Amino acid sequence: MPITPSVVLNDLTFSWPDGATPIAGVSGAFSRGRTGLVGLNGTGKSTLLRLVAGLLRPTSGSVSVSGTADYLPQRLTLDTGATVADLLGVRDVVDAVRAITDGDVRPELFDVVGDAWDVEERAVAELAVAGLPDDDGVLDRRVGTLSGGETVLAAVTGIRLRGADVALLDEPTNNLDGGARELLHELVRTWRGTLVVVSHDRALLELVDDVAELRTGSLTTFGGTYSQYEEWLAVQQDAARASLRDAEQMLRREKRQRIEAEERIAHSERQGRKDTANRKYVKAVVNDRRNAAEKAQGARRGLAAGKEAAAKAAVEAAERAVRDDAVIVVDLPDPDVPASRRLAALQGTDGREIVLAGPERVALTGPNGVGKTTLLAQLVTGHGERAYGSGAQARALTDRVGYLTQRLDGLDDDASVLDAVRAAAPHVAPGVLRNRLARFLVRGDQVDRPVRTLSGGERFRVSLARLLLADPPAQLLVLDEPTNNLDLASTDQLVQALSAYRGGLLVVSHDAAFLDRLGLGARLELRADGTLHHERETAARVGTVGG
Repeated sequence: MPITPSVVLNDLTFSWPDGATPIAGVSGAFSRGRTGLVGLNGTGKSTLLRLVAGLLRPTSGSVSVSGTADYLPQRLTLDTGATVADLLGVRDVVDAVRAITDGDVRPELFDVVGDAWDVEERAVAELAVAGLPDDDGVLDRRVGTLSGGETVLAAVTGIRLRGADVALLDEPTNNLDGGARELLHELVRTWRGTLVVVSHDRALLELVDDVAELRTGSLTTFGGTYSQYEEWLAVQQDAARASLRDAEQMLRREKRQRIEAEERIAHSERQGRKDTANRKYVKAVVNDRRNAAEKAQGARRGLAAGKEAAAKAAVEAAERAVRDDAVIVVDLPDPDVPASRRLAALQGTDGREIVLAGPERVALTGPNGVGKTTLLAQLVTGHGERAYGSGAQARALTDRVGYLTQRLDGLDDDASVLDAVRAAAPHVAPGVLRNRLARFLVRGDQVDRPVRTLSGGERFRVSLARLLLADPPAQLLVLDEPTNNLDLASTDQLVQALSAYRGGLLVVSHDAAFLDRLGLGARLELRADGTLHHERETAARVGTVGG
């Protein structure tokens, strides 16, 4: 019996009001089971999930979903006012139970509760399984007080509790530490129903049944894991490059044969003019010979031109099959930071102060919820609460700090992309900024789009551009989960750029491979008791005072 697809896309097209069209004529299907949806940043993966979830209406074509769909957005952490109960989808039931407990006996409240009188207990228990605190007030905590990892885990727990027929997860491993990622991986491993997950997390993509790649307006589905898909794609690309070489060789041969044919035709035409001038033949014979020659020469020209055109078309088709994807190119200015310049100080609860000086590069690690993001925000803003649950403190010792937030909420949603970047470089000409933005793959009309219309990957690139194109350049870059939403090729470019950066670097990331490649001078672990522990130190200049 054939398997009925859970989601069917039929010639699906979606355009934004400004005319940008991330989805154009896409057809395909997602089957029951686990599908990893992959593709380069900006290809429309997040838009496609929102179309399937019914949050966007197609411009043309259709989406058919068997049953209900539930969606985990990539920008979930931006809704800082939402509560954990909102993430779980039980806010109404929790409020009704509490109202009845306080003496409110309106019938509609009982209708809302139904049989779910133990909703709070069950929700707290599920959150505990996902690694969140099991205290009584956890359901009322707001997203703004949670780490990015805690927010994602709570939202995924909510999707599992609600039990939709089709679950759509957009970059669910963003911000998750190693333990939290394993919890999420186990959820995916045991997921029932249809799951479509957008991710650049290779470990997660090894758990799927199918891989679907969205690329240049088409959806290609492969039965197997991502590593198996890569192996298949490598074979396809080798064959495509071989076909391109053959096609180019054929085109050169046809061009050469056309040139030789033109030379023969030209020789024949010269001979005909010579015969006419010498009156070698009578006029009638000359005309007959000329007419016959012109027909033959026209046929030869047409045949040669046709063969060359066919060969050229074959080359163009072969070129389309060979991938040559653009990636971001980042050139960082020299912030001129002397080795003795003190840039930042972090202090644990034991009074020990870690000073970042000169062009140091330091990783700040620790489990979800320990307060790393709060500590970075305190360092950048110069005020704020002590890191949640830890009591650690931090302060900047320079006023030239570039900060890439985990939530990517440092942009004005109502501003255009160009204006958002110009805010950090007001003295740089718009034309110069446009050229520099193009190196971040933000091109053409895209620079005039409102920030709110950007995908997660596009928003990241604009946030990164705003940070790195700032004038004057930052002496200290503070990056909170910089590889979130970034495809693998762009991550490679980011590593190269940061490796060449001559200022200070303080980075929080759960991407161990990314940290390994940065050539860091030290790794500091923020622990739950608020102490800062040196996991590893090299000869880099990380000063320790006060303890």
